[in-house]
Amino acid sequence: MTESLTVRDNRTGQEYDVPISEGAIKAKDIGAIKADDDSPGLAIYDPGFVNTASCRSAVTFIDGEKGILEYRGYPIEQLAESSTFLEVAYLLINGALPSKAEYEQWVHDITYHTFVHENVKSFMEGFRYDAHPMGMLMASVGALSTFYPEAGVIGDADNRMIQIIRMIAKMPTLGAWSFRNAQGKPFVYPDNELSYTANFLSMLFKMSESRYEADERLVKALDTLFILHADHEQNCSANAVRSVGSSQVDPYSAVAAGIGALYGPLHGGANEAVLRMLRRIGSKSEIPAFIEGVKNGNEKLMGFGHRVYKNYDPRAKIIKKACDDVFDVTGVNPLLEIAQELEKIALEDDYFVSRKLYPNVDFYSGLIYEAFQFPPEMFTVLFAIGRTPGWLAQWLELTQDKEQKIARPKQIYTGDRGLDFTPRDQRWA
Repeated sequence: MTESLTVRDNRTGQEYDVPISEGAIKAKDIGAIKADDDSPGLAIYDPGFVNTASCRSAVTFIDGEKGILEYRGYPIEQLAESSTFLEVAYLLINGALPSKAEYEQWVHDITYHTFVHENVKSFMEGFRYDAHPMGMLMASVGALSTFYPEAGVIGDADNRMIQIIRMIAKMPTLGAWSFRNAQGKPFVYPDNELSYTANFLSMLFKMSESRYEADERLVKALDTLFILHADHEQNCSANAVRSVGSSQVDPYSAVAAGIGALYGPLHGGANEAVLRMLRRIGSKSEIPAFIEGVKNGNEKLMGFGHRVYKNYDPRAKIIKKACDDVFDVTGVNPLLEIAQELEKIALEDDYFVSRKLYPNVDFYSGLIYEAFQFPPEMFTVLFAIGRTPGWLAQWLELTQDKEQKIARPKQIYTGDRGLDFTPRDQRWA
């Protein structure tokens, strides 16, 4: 039996049979519903695209009710436990886990593209000492399109892949240099003998030593965080990448748009808000009063709840476990006790349980980043580095999707109509 939706237009009394495919109806079928031949077709008003599918995608699956997150069909728990960030990046871009030879070639290619043109260094040195690292990252990623003008030839599959490799490779370099610039320290060049994540830590923290040797537990923890951030379906920044990419612009410009979206506090800045909340609470003894403040609408519980997840964010469980490994090296962040007690109380309180407010990925990630001695303004840079393969996988899928068109949403016009122009001598009299 063909699945369909029968819609009756009470303006005209006419009924329409709208096909249902993959749990969705097509907007153009709704657009065929008109009051009369001279009227525009019916449109769907959906601010924030809360219930509008803009694409068909095979990259990431989320079941928010059950707390499931999968990349290309693989559960995030298995990938975080057994994989590396570059292996996950390969999976997202290519749609399958690599063979040994494919993985070694992938790692080699990315490792030897981590260096950037010296003019990029000069470009970044031109920023003020107090420039926000995300602003620097966004500008420098966008600037890469001028260094690789051939990146605009997006119809060439081989060309697309070399740009993807360059982008994944150079993001840690640009991210680390934005960090060093803010500290007034000289930029550190990549070390091709180190792994992707160890190299990033070296470019961040290396001083006078001949080689920076990061603790392997810290390398693993940060690699895991990159995996957890690698993609998250059609979120604000992925939508920005796809929307800008739909104009058939080069991938650097599209990813720069994603960074711009992530820059906003409603998308990438939530873990910083969690730290501010924990500091304001101050001690475990103040948690009951804070909880009452939340219930009365006087306080905000940051790091709980998610627009997609109506269950425990699967990434939060993995990050909570990673906290232990990091704090074994760095010492325990005193805010951890407050966070754990706050989580315990919230998960047992009917007020929060009934509203399905569970910890999300941001609740513990800020504590880990702070343990690494990252300033809060670097948190979104770390997020961007991890998210780069996901943005590029979304962009790549877009370029090969025959159904995609340049993004051009409809609007509902609410302004004046048919006004007569008033000459200046009358308006300015």
